[in-house]
Amino acid sequence: MFRSVILAASRSTRLERLLATTPVSRQIVDRFVAGTTTTHALAVTRELVSRGLTVTLDYLGEDTLTADQAAVARDEYLRLLSSLGSASLTPAAEVSLKLSALGQRFDEKMARDYAAEICAAAVAAGTTVTLDMEDQTTTDSTLDILTQLRQDFPAVGVALQAYLRRTEADCRELAGPGSRVRLCKGAYAEPESVAYQSRLEVDKSYVRCLNVLMSGEGYPMLATHDPRLVAIGQDRARWFDRAEDEFEFQMLYGVRTIEQQRLVAEGYTVRVYVPYGTQWYGYLMRRLAERPGNVAFFARALRSRT
Repeated sequence: MFRSVILAASRSTRLERLLATTPVSRQIVDRFVAGTTTTHALAVTRELVSRGLTVTLDYLGEDTLTADQAAVARDEYLRLLSSLGSASLTPAAEVSLKLSALGQRFDEKMARDYAAEICAAAVAAGTTVTLDMEDQTTTDSTLDILTQLRQDFPAVGVALQAYLRRTEADCRELAGPGSRVRLCKGAYAEPESVAYQSRLEVDKSYVRCLNVLMSGEGYPMLATHDPRLVAIGQDRARWFDRAEDEFEFQMLYGVRTIEQQRLVAEGYTVRVYVPYGTQWYGYLMRRLAERPGNVAFFARALRSRT
């Protein structure tokens, strides 16, 4: 019921206008989304990098339904990467890429080809790309495209979601030399047959996956705001003799900013996931719809300003 209501609201242009213009609502948008344009994204990136943080930028465009929309998303990433290079914001800033924004759901080859163009632009700009993971119906496709891209662009990374039962095995497959894996909990509504349902089960899976990645030869990227998992990540890094620059933490833009700075002060790499673009409304509403707990999560983050 809750999820249906939120998803229905995500299609309301009237509510979108209200959120964009009401001061309190606008504060929420500005807190978690870095504006609508490339210029906005560059300004936020420059500010974060000046504070010792690293950045991954996501151009919001998950509702791609046509080839023309996919081309617009590709062109924005090419423009963004060129601008990042010209502004000397690389390699501190990289990009995160949802293959669905490039038409993965209706033309996988086109999505792969567009992703290859973006990867080439990232190399030219002195940085790289991480493929975002979406709902479980696209996991195999995303990993197949990753394998193809890494033949020419070995630094391309990928996100894996600990709540999927398959992810520990995927981590083992991707823990080899040169591999970059972002480990997150996952937030899409998935059936019990493919995903753990309780918080405890998901956390246990996250730790198992974390151990696999830390014991491997790749570069783990631990995407979590959970203080317990952050502490476990630090402990596991010490256990497996990883230096602070041999893995990183990742957190969302606008969430636990004091914790981000604390970790940076201790010598860790912290990468901030920064979304931007005109589709901010759908992004925020989907994050709320994915799990009811996200409503309280974002509310606490806004209230605490940390």
